Amino acid sequence: MTAITPQMVKDHGLSEAEYQKILDLMGREPTLVELGVFSVMWSEHCSYKSTRAHLKKLPTKAPWVLQGPGENAGVIDIGDGDAAIFKMESHNHPSFIEPYQGAATGVGGIMRDVFTMGARPIAMMNALRFGEPSHPKTRHLVSGVVSGIGGYGNCMGVPTVGGEVNFHRSYNGNILVNAMCVGLAKANNIFYSAAKGAGNPVVYIGSKTGRDGIHGATMASAEFDDASEEKRPTVQVGDPFTEKLLLEACLELMATDAIIAIQDMGAAGLTSSSAEMGDKGGSGIELDLDKVPQREANMTAYEMMLSESQERMLAVLKPGREAEAEAIFKKWELDFAVIGITTDTKRLVVKHKGGVVADMPITALSDEAPVYERPFTPCDPLAGDVAFDASKPVLASLKTLLAAPDMASRRWIWEQYDNSVMNDTVQHPGGDAAVVRVHGSAKALAISTDVTPRYAKADPYQGGAQAVVESYRNITAVGGTPLAVTDNLNYGNPQKPDIMWQIVAGIDGIGAACRALDYPVIGGNCSLYNETNGEGILPTPAIGGVGLLKDVSKMATVAFKREGDTIIVIGETKGHLGQSIYLREIEGREEGPAPKVDLGLEKKHGDFVRGLIEAGRVDTCHDVSDGGLLVAVAEMALASGNGAGGIGASIGEANTIAAPAFWFGEDQGRYVIAAPFAEADKIIEEARAAFIPVAALGRTGGNALTLDDKDSIAIADLRTAHEGWLPTYMSGEEIPMTN
Repeated sequence: MTAITPQMVKDHGLSEAEYQKILDLMGREPTLVELGVFSVMWSEHCSYKSTRAHLKKLPTKAPWVLQGPGENAGVIDIGDGDAAIFKMESHNHPSFIEPYQGAATGVGGIMRDVFTMGARPIAMMNALRFGEPSHPKTRHLVSGVVSGIGGYGNCMGVPTVGGEVNFHRSYNGNILVNAMCVGLAKANNIFYSAAKGAGNPVVYIGSKTGRDGIHGATMASAEFDDASEEKRPTVQVGDPFTEKLLLEACLELMATDAIIAIQDMGAAGLTSSSAEMGDKGGSGIELDLDKVPQREANMTAYEMMLSESQERMLAVLKPGREAEAEAIFKKWELDFAVIGITTDTKRLVVKHKGGVVADMPITALSDEAPVYERPFTPCDPLAGDVAFDASKPVLASLKTLLAAPDMASRRWIWEQYDNSVMNDTVQHPGGDAAVVRVHGSAKALAISTDVTPRYAKADPYQGGAQAVVESYRNITAVGGTPLAVTDNLNYGNPQKPDIMWQIVAGIDGIGAACRALDYPVIGGNCSLYNETNGEGILPTPAIGGVGLLKDVSKMATVAFKREGDTIIVIGETKGHLGQSIYLREIEGREEGPAPKVDLGLEKKHGDFVRGLIEAGRVDTCHDVSDGGLLVAVAEMALASGNGAGGIGASIGEANTIAAPAFWFGEDQGRYVIAAPFAEADKIIEEARAAFIPVAALGRTGGNALTLDDKDSIAIADLRTAHEGWLPTYMSGEEIPMTN
């Protein structure tokens, strides 16, 4: 037996106190395999030891929630016996080291989380953050990540229907790749991971086990430094064609009644899947590693237990159903092996080459994992007024903003994704939310991923709340009723009190917004230690929201539809420029307070706008977010035509607020809608009667955007600026420093 040294403990990411706790729980020194198992199961990535105490504060229940946090993915009831199953997770560290495979396996892993619950994936989303465009690695990382997402999703035949992309210097050494998958299943046929009972066969299905990805979960729980590229062997390698076979084989097996429990082999592979299944089922699991399908010679027990090879599942079957299951997987040309049995011991026992290499209480890996109430230092949010040059020409600033890295068209990205496969995508990338029809019905799901990291840096609480309300507004703007969210909490080192404060305040903000909007959190992921050489990312608590359209024929889109419609803004414009895109791109500063979120008004305004869309009275709607009111109107005009075409608008400003603040302020709780004149008058009257701030901004028409009947800019010119930045950047041309 290998003697465990203090250096080995450190190399496994365990503290001295944690190792002492292992000794206390085991009553002896662990074997090397046991040390490896503890290291991954007690890693931040698997145990959430820094966040678990705070995540408990999030609202997770509602009458339509069928499964909240604690399973592979969350489940909501969408009526008619249908359920939507979804989850968002990060693959940040692997994607920085090996962008194509990191992103690809992130997509594959989140799909498995969804189809292991019994759902067929119907849509993929992503939320990506890269370093400043001028950084020497950024272009390479963008290219690799986008190719990896498209390569895996396209081969799987699942449409990638939307997402978001930001650039900022804080991500120079630590990009973020958050992937979200949404699937559909029957509400009465959901599969869970609790391995209940004793004497049931434990079966391995999918690809063979190799040496790729060993200690991937541990790597994801540590900071980067200049030597991080040496961690390339800890990045998994994906095969989407095998995953497609695995999906179909699993769904075929799920059509029988042979399965007791099933779990994806994700982070920590065989270790986490077996330990978590046994823990949830209150049972024990005994594994014989000699029976594990292996693609490399002379693999050790340590390597097999910690490998994160892709496209693998672990299932517990009813006794006597092994041959039936094996026939299904052999038909799909996948490996199938009975590698163990459930027991009543509540222990994880691992055998290899005739000997026992691990024998540990399962609760020691789960319930007994460390939970830290890490100290945090509350920081006052940034405050004060921001200065700006009120004389700068508004339309010239608009053109600059539309061509800025964070605001430019993402067409170059989403045209590399198949967003129409399965033929149920109703609203494609480029709008407020993606919309995907529930096959064979009039219903559809609206899906959005959102967060504004610069707000979260200035005010972690408001930033967390704003991420929730942004997803709520985006779903509302297409006519959907927001039902639930999954979160992906990306932060720096939680052992730093200021970073831990960002985490705590961010979770509190998310919780407050979800409670106020009746929009529960049904699952998610925490990705911490996103730092390189001690420099942390902007706090990035990404929110993936899902809502329901009961009648997709009444869906609204961003694009202007008709000449002569009245353009109306719902919600009050105060001209908040703190932390705005305008301040950063035009004035060259990142400062000031984040905009305040009024949760009561968000719900009130959202319900009003959604009611108009559901009643078929409004078919054009856009929420006001990055860039403010004028950017929203410009995006509506740009969306109304391809090439040089598009319906323009003639609009006027409120004279009580300086022009840049009025047009580019990022006040929350606002929507821009467009409706025929007679209907618009009724809408304005109804809004005023409900004490909702409302104003007619102007009319659609022409081929230019005109302010106050004097200054104008052609939609074609705005389109050239908006569409040109990303293709130019990715072609390799020099890009100046932007932020």
